[in-house]
Amino acid sequence: MLGSTRNSLRTSVSQVLAQSTRRAGQQQFIPGSSQWMARGLTSAPHAPLLSSWPAPCGSPVFHVLRGIRTSARLNSDLKVVTCPAFAESISEGDLRWEKAVGDSVAEDEVICEVETDKTSVPVPSPVAGVIEELLVEDGATVQPGKELAKIKVGAGGGGGAKKEPKQSEEPKKSEEPKKSEEPKKSEEPSKEEQSPPKQEASSSSSGPIPDSPPQAPSKPSTPKSEMPVAAIRHAKTIDKPASGGPKNEGTNASPMVRMPPADPTKEIAGTRSEHRVKMNRMRLKIAQRLKDAQNTTAMLTTFNEIDMSGLMQLRKENQDAFVKRHGLKLGFMSAFVKASAYGLTMQPTVNAVIEENEIVYRDFVDISVAVATPKGLVVPVLRNAQEMNYADIEKGIAALGEKARNNQLAMEDMSGGTFTISNGGVFGSLFGTPIINPPQSAILGMHGVFERPVVRNGQVVIRPMMYVALTYDHRLVDGREAVTFLRSIKNSVEDPRTMLLGM
Repeated sequence: MLGSTRNSLRTSVSQVLAQSTRRAGQQQFIPGSSQWMARGLTSAPHAPLLSSWPAPCGSPVFHVLRGIRTSARLNSDLKVVTCPAFAESISEGDLRWEKAVGDSVAEDEVICEVETDKTSVPVPSPVAGVIEELLVEDGATVQPGKELAKIKVGAGGGGGAKKEPKQSEEPKKSEEPKKSEEPKKSEEPSKEEQSPPKQEASSSSSGPIPDSPPQAPSKPSTPKSEMPVAAIRHAKTIDKPASGGPKNEGTNASPMVRMPPADPTKEIAGTRSEHRVKMNRMRLKIAQRLKDAQNTTAMLTTFNEIDMSGLMQLRKENQDAFVKRHGLKLGFMSAFVKASAYGLTMQPTVNAVIEENEIVYRDFVDISVAVATPKGLVVPVLRNAQEMNYADIEKGIAALGEKARNNQLAMEDMSGGTFTISNGGVFGSLFGTPIINPPQSAILGMHGVFERPVVRNGQVVIRPMMYVALTYDHRLVDGREAVTFLRSIKNSVEDPRTMLLGM
């Protein structure tokens, strides 16, 4: 009876092993054969186990096999993140980390950004897990395909978030002893008088008691070696009396030390310190292009002013219906983009460009709209603006603005462009001369709307007025074409019916 049960168990184990081997698509090896020995499973630790094969499924051999299979699966728990490919004209970029070692990340969450000459390329996490190792330092130059980080898949997803409460609790723990330090000092004499009987009773069980009480942990502060010299000098200056009289010795208040700001781009703390920050690639490229425009083109600027009362009345009368139908508000930019596209079709020279010894005339109008971002000025492009109406232009500008705010602009969104519009009026600019965006030949500068006295039909009236400026390349565009083009924009904005009449 016992022998038959043992044989049936051996048969069941052999069948289970055979089925698992066939499922894995591998060859079945017989224990003790040459193939089995080639796999290295007849080493000293496994020899006693193999001598008793076949064994019941509860034996150590079965667990060894299971352990080998599990360890092979654990090798794939680390996922390597590589740098994505850039546009054709970009070969490298600077890395900026958004996450640190130990932070948990979700799938497709951005862990770093690569700043290139024209845009920032986000690098998302391919899996959900915890960042195990950073393979590249922050600010380093990387190329497409370079390994950036290793992510441990799945386990410990909350590791990065659990660290924050601990950091906030440490100052509290250090503050509590500090607050209770003074009452303890006042109570020390009375405690010493009453403590001898207690000390004798406790010394026999827990060993000798120290004579002095333990020191309370000090409040965490910045080490002196890390404190800037400018901050120390600034503190000494504040400590000196302003009138030159004697210092108030009755108070033990220490001078206030002001530390330099954490972000020097947002505040000035008055510590008389300096901060050097490396320029990002986008800012360097913008600076180079602007200087090249000044050195290459023969820039000249012409000005005019636009009465905005007609456009403002048009918005007031049709705003509700426009929002109800299109789902967004009617702004000033759509009127200026439409007027510029119409004027470029009437003056093709302003839409042209010089390439070496040739003039290239474009049979389309792609208008670049300048957008200010924290990392620099970007100019996404509205394609085929000559075919758009006000609603299409507003939708296109809204989509490009959303991409710019979320840092999702691609190279395709900013390449090309035959004409640029820069709206400094959103910041309250009254007057200015824009710089041409090469290789284009002209740029329109919009400014703020302010009420000014103007003459209408022999009467002085108050109207909302805007100054506009057109900077053009005088090598290609003559003054007549430039002035005529700007006058066309003025007439089309003040009275859009002129575009319907072809005037």
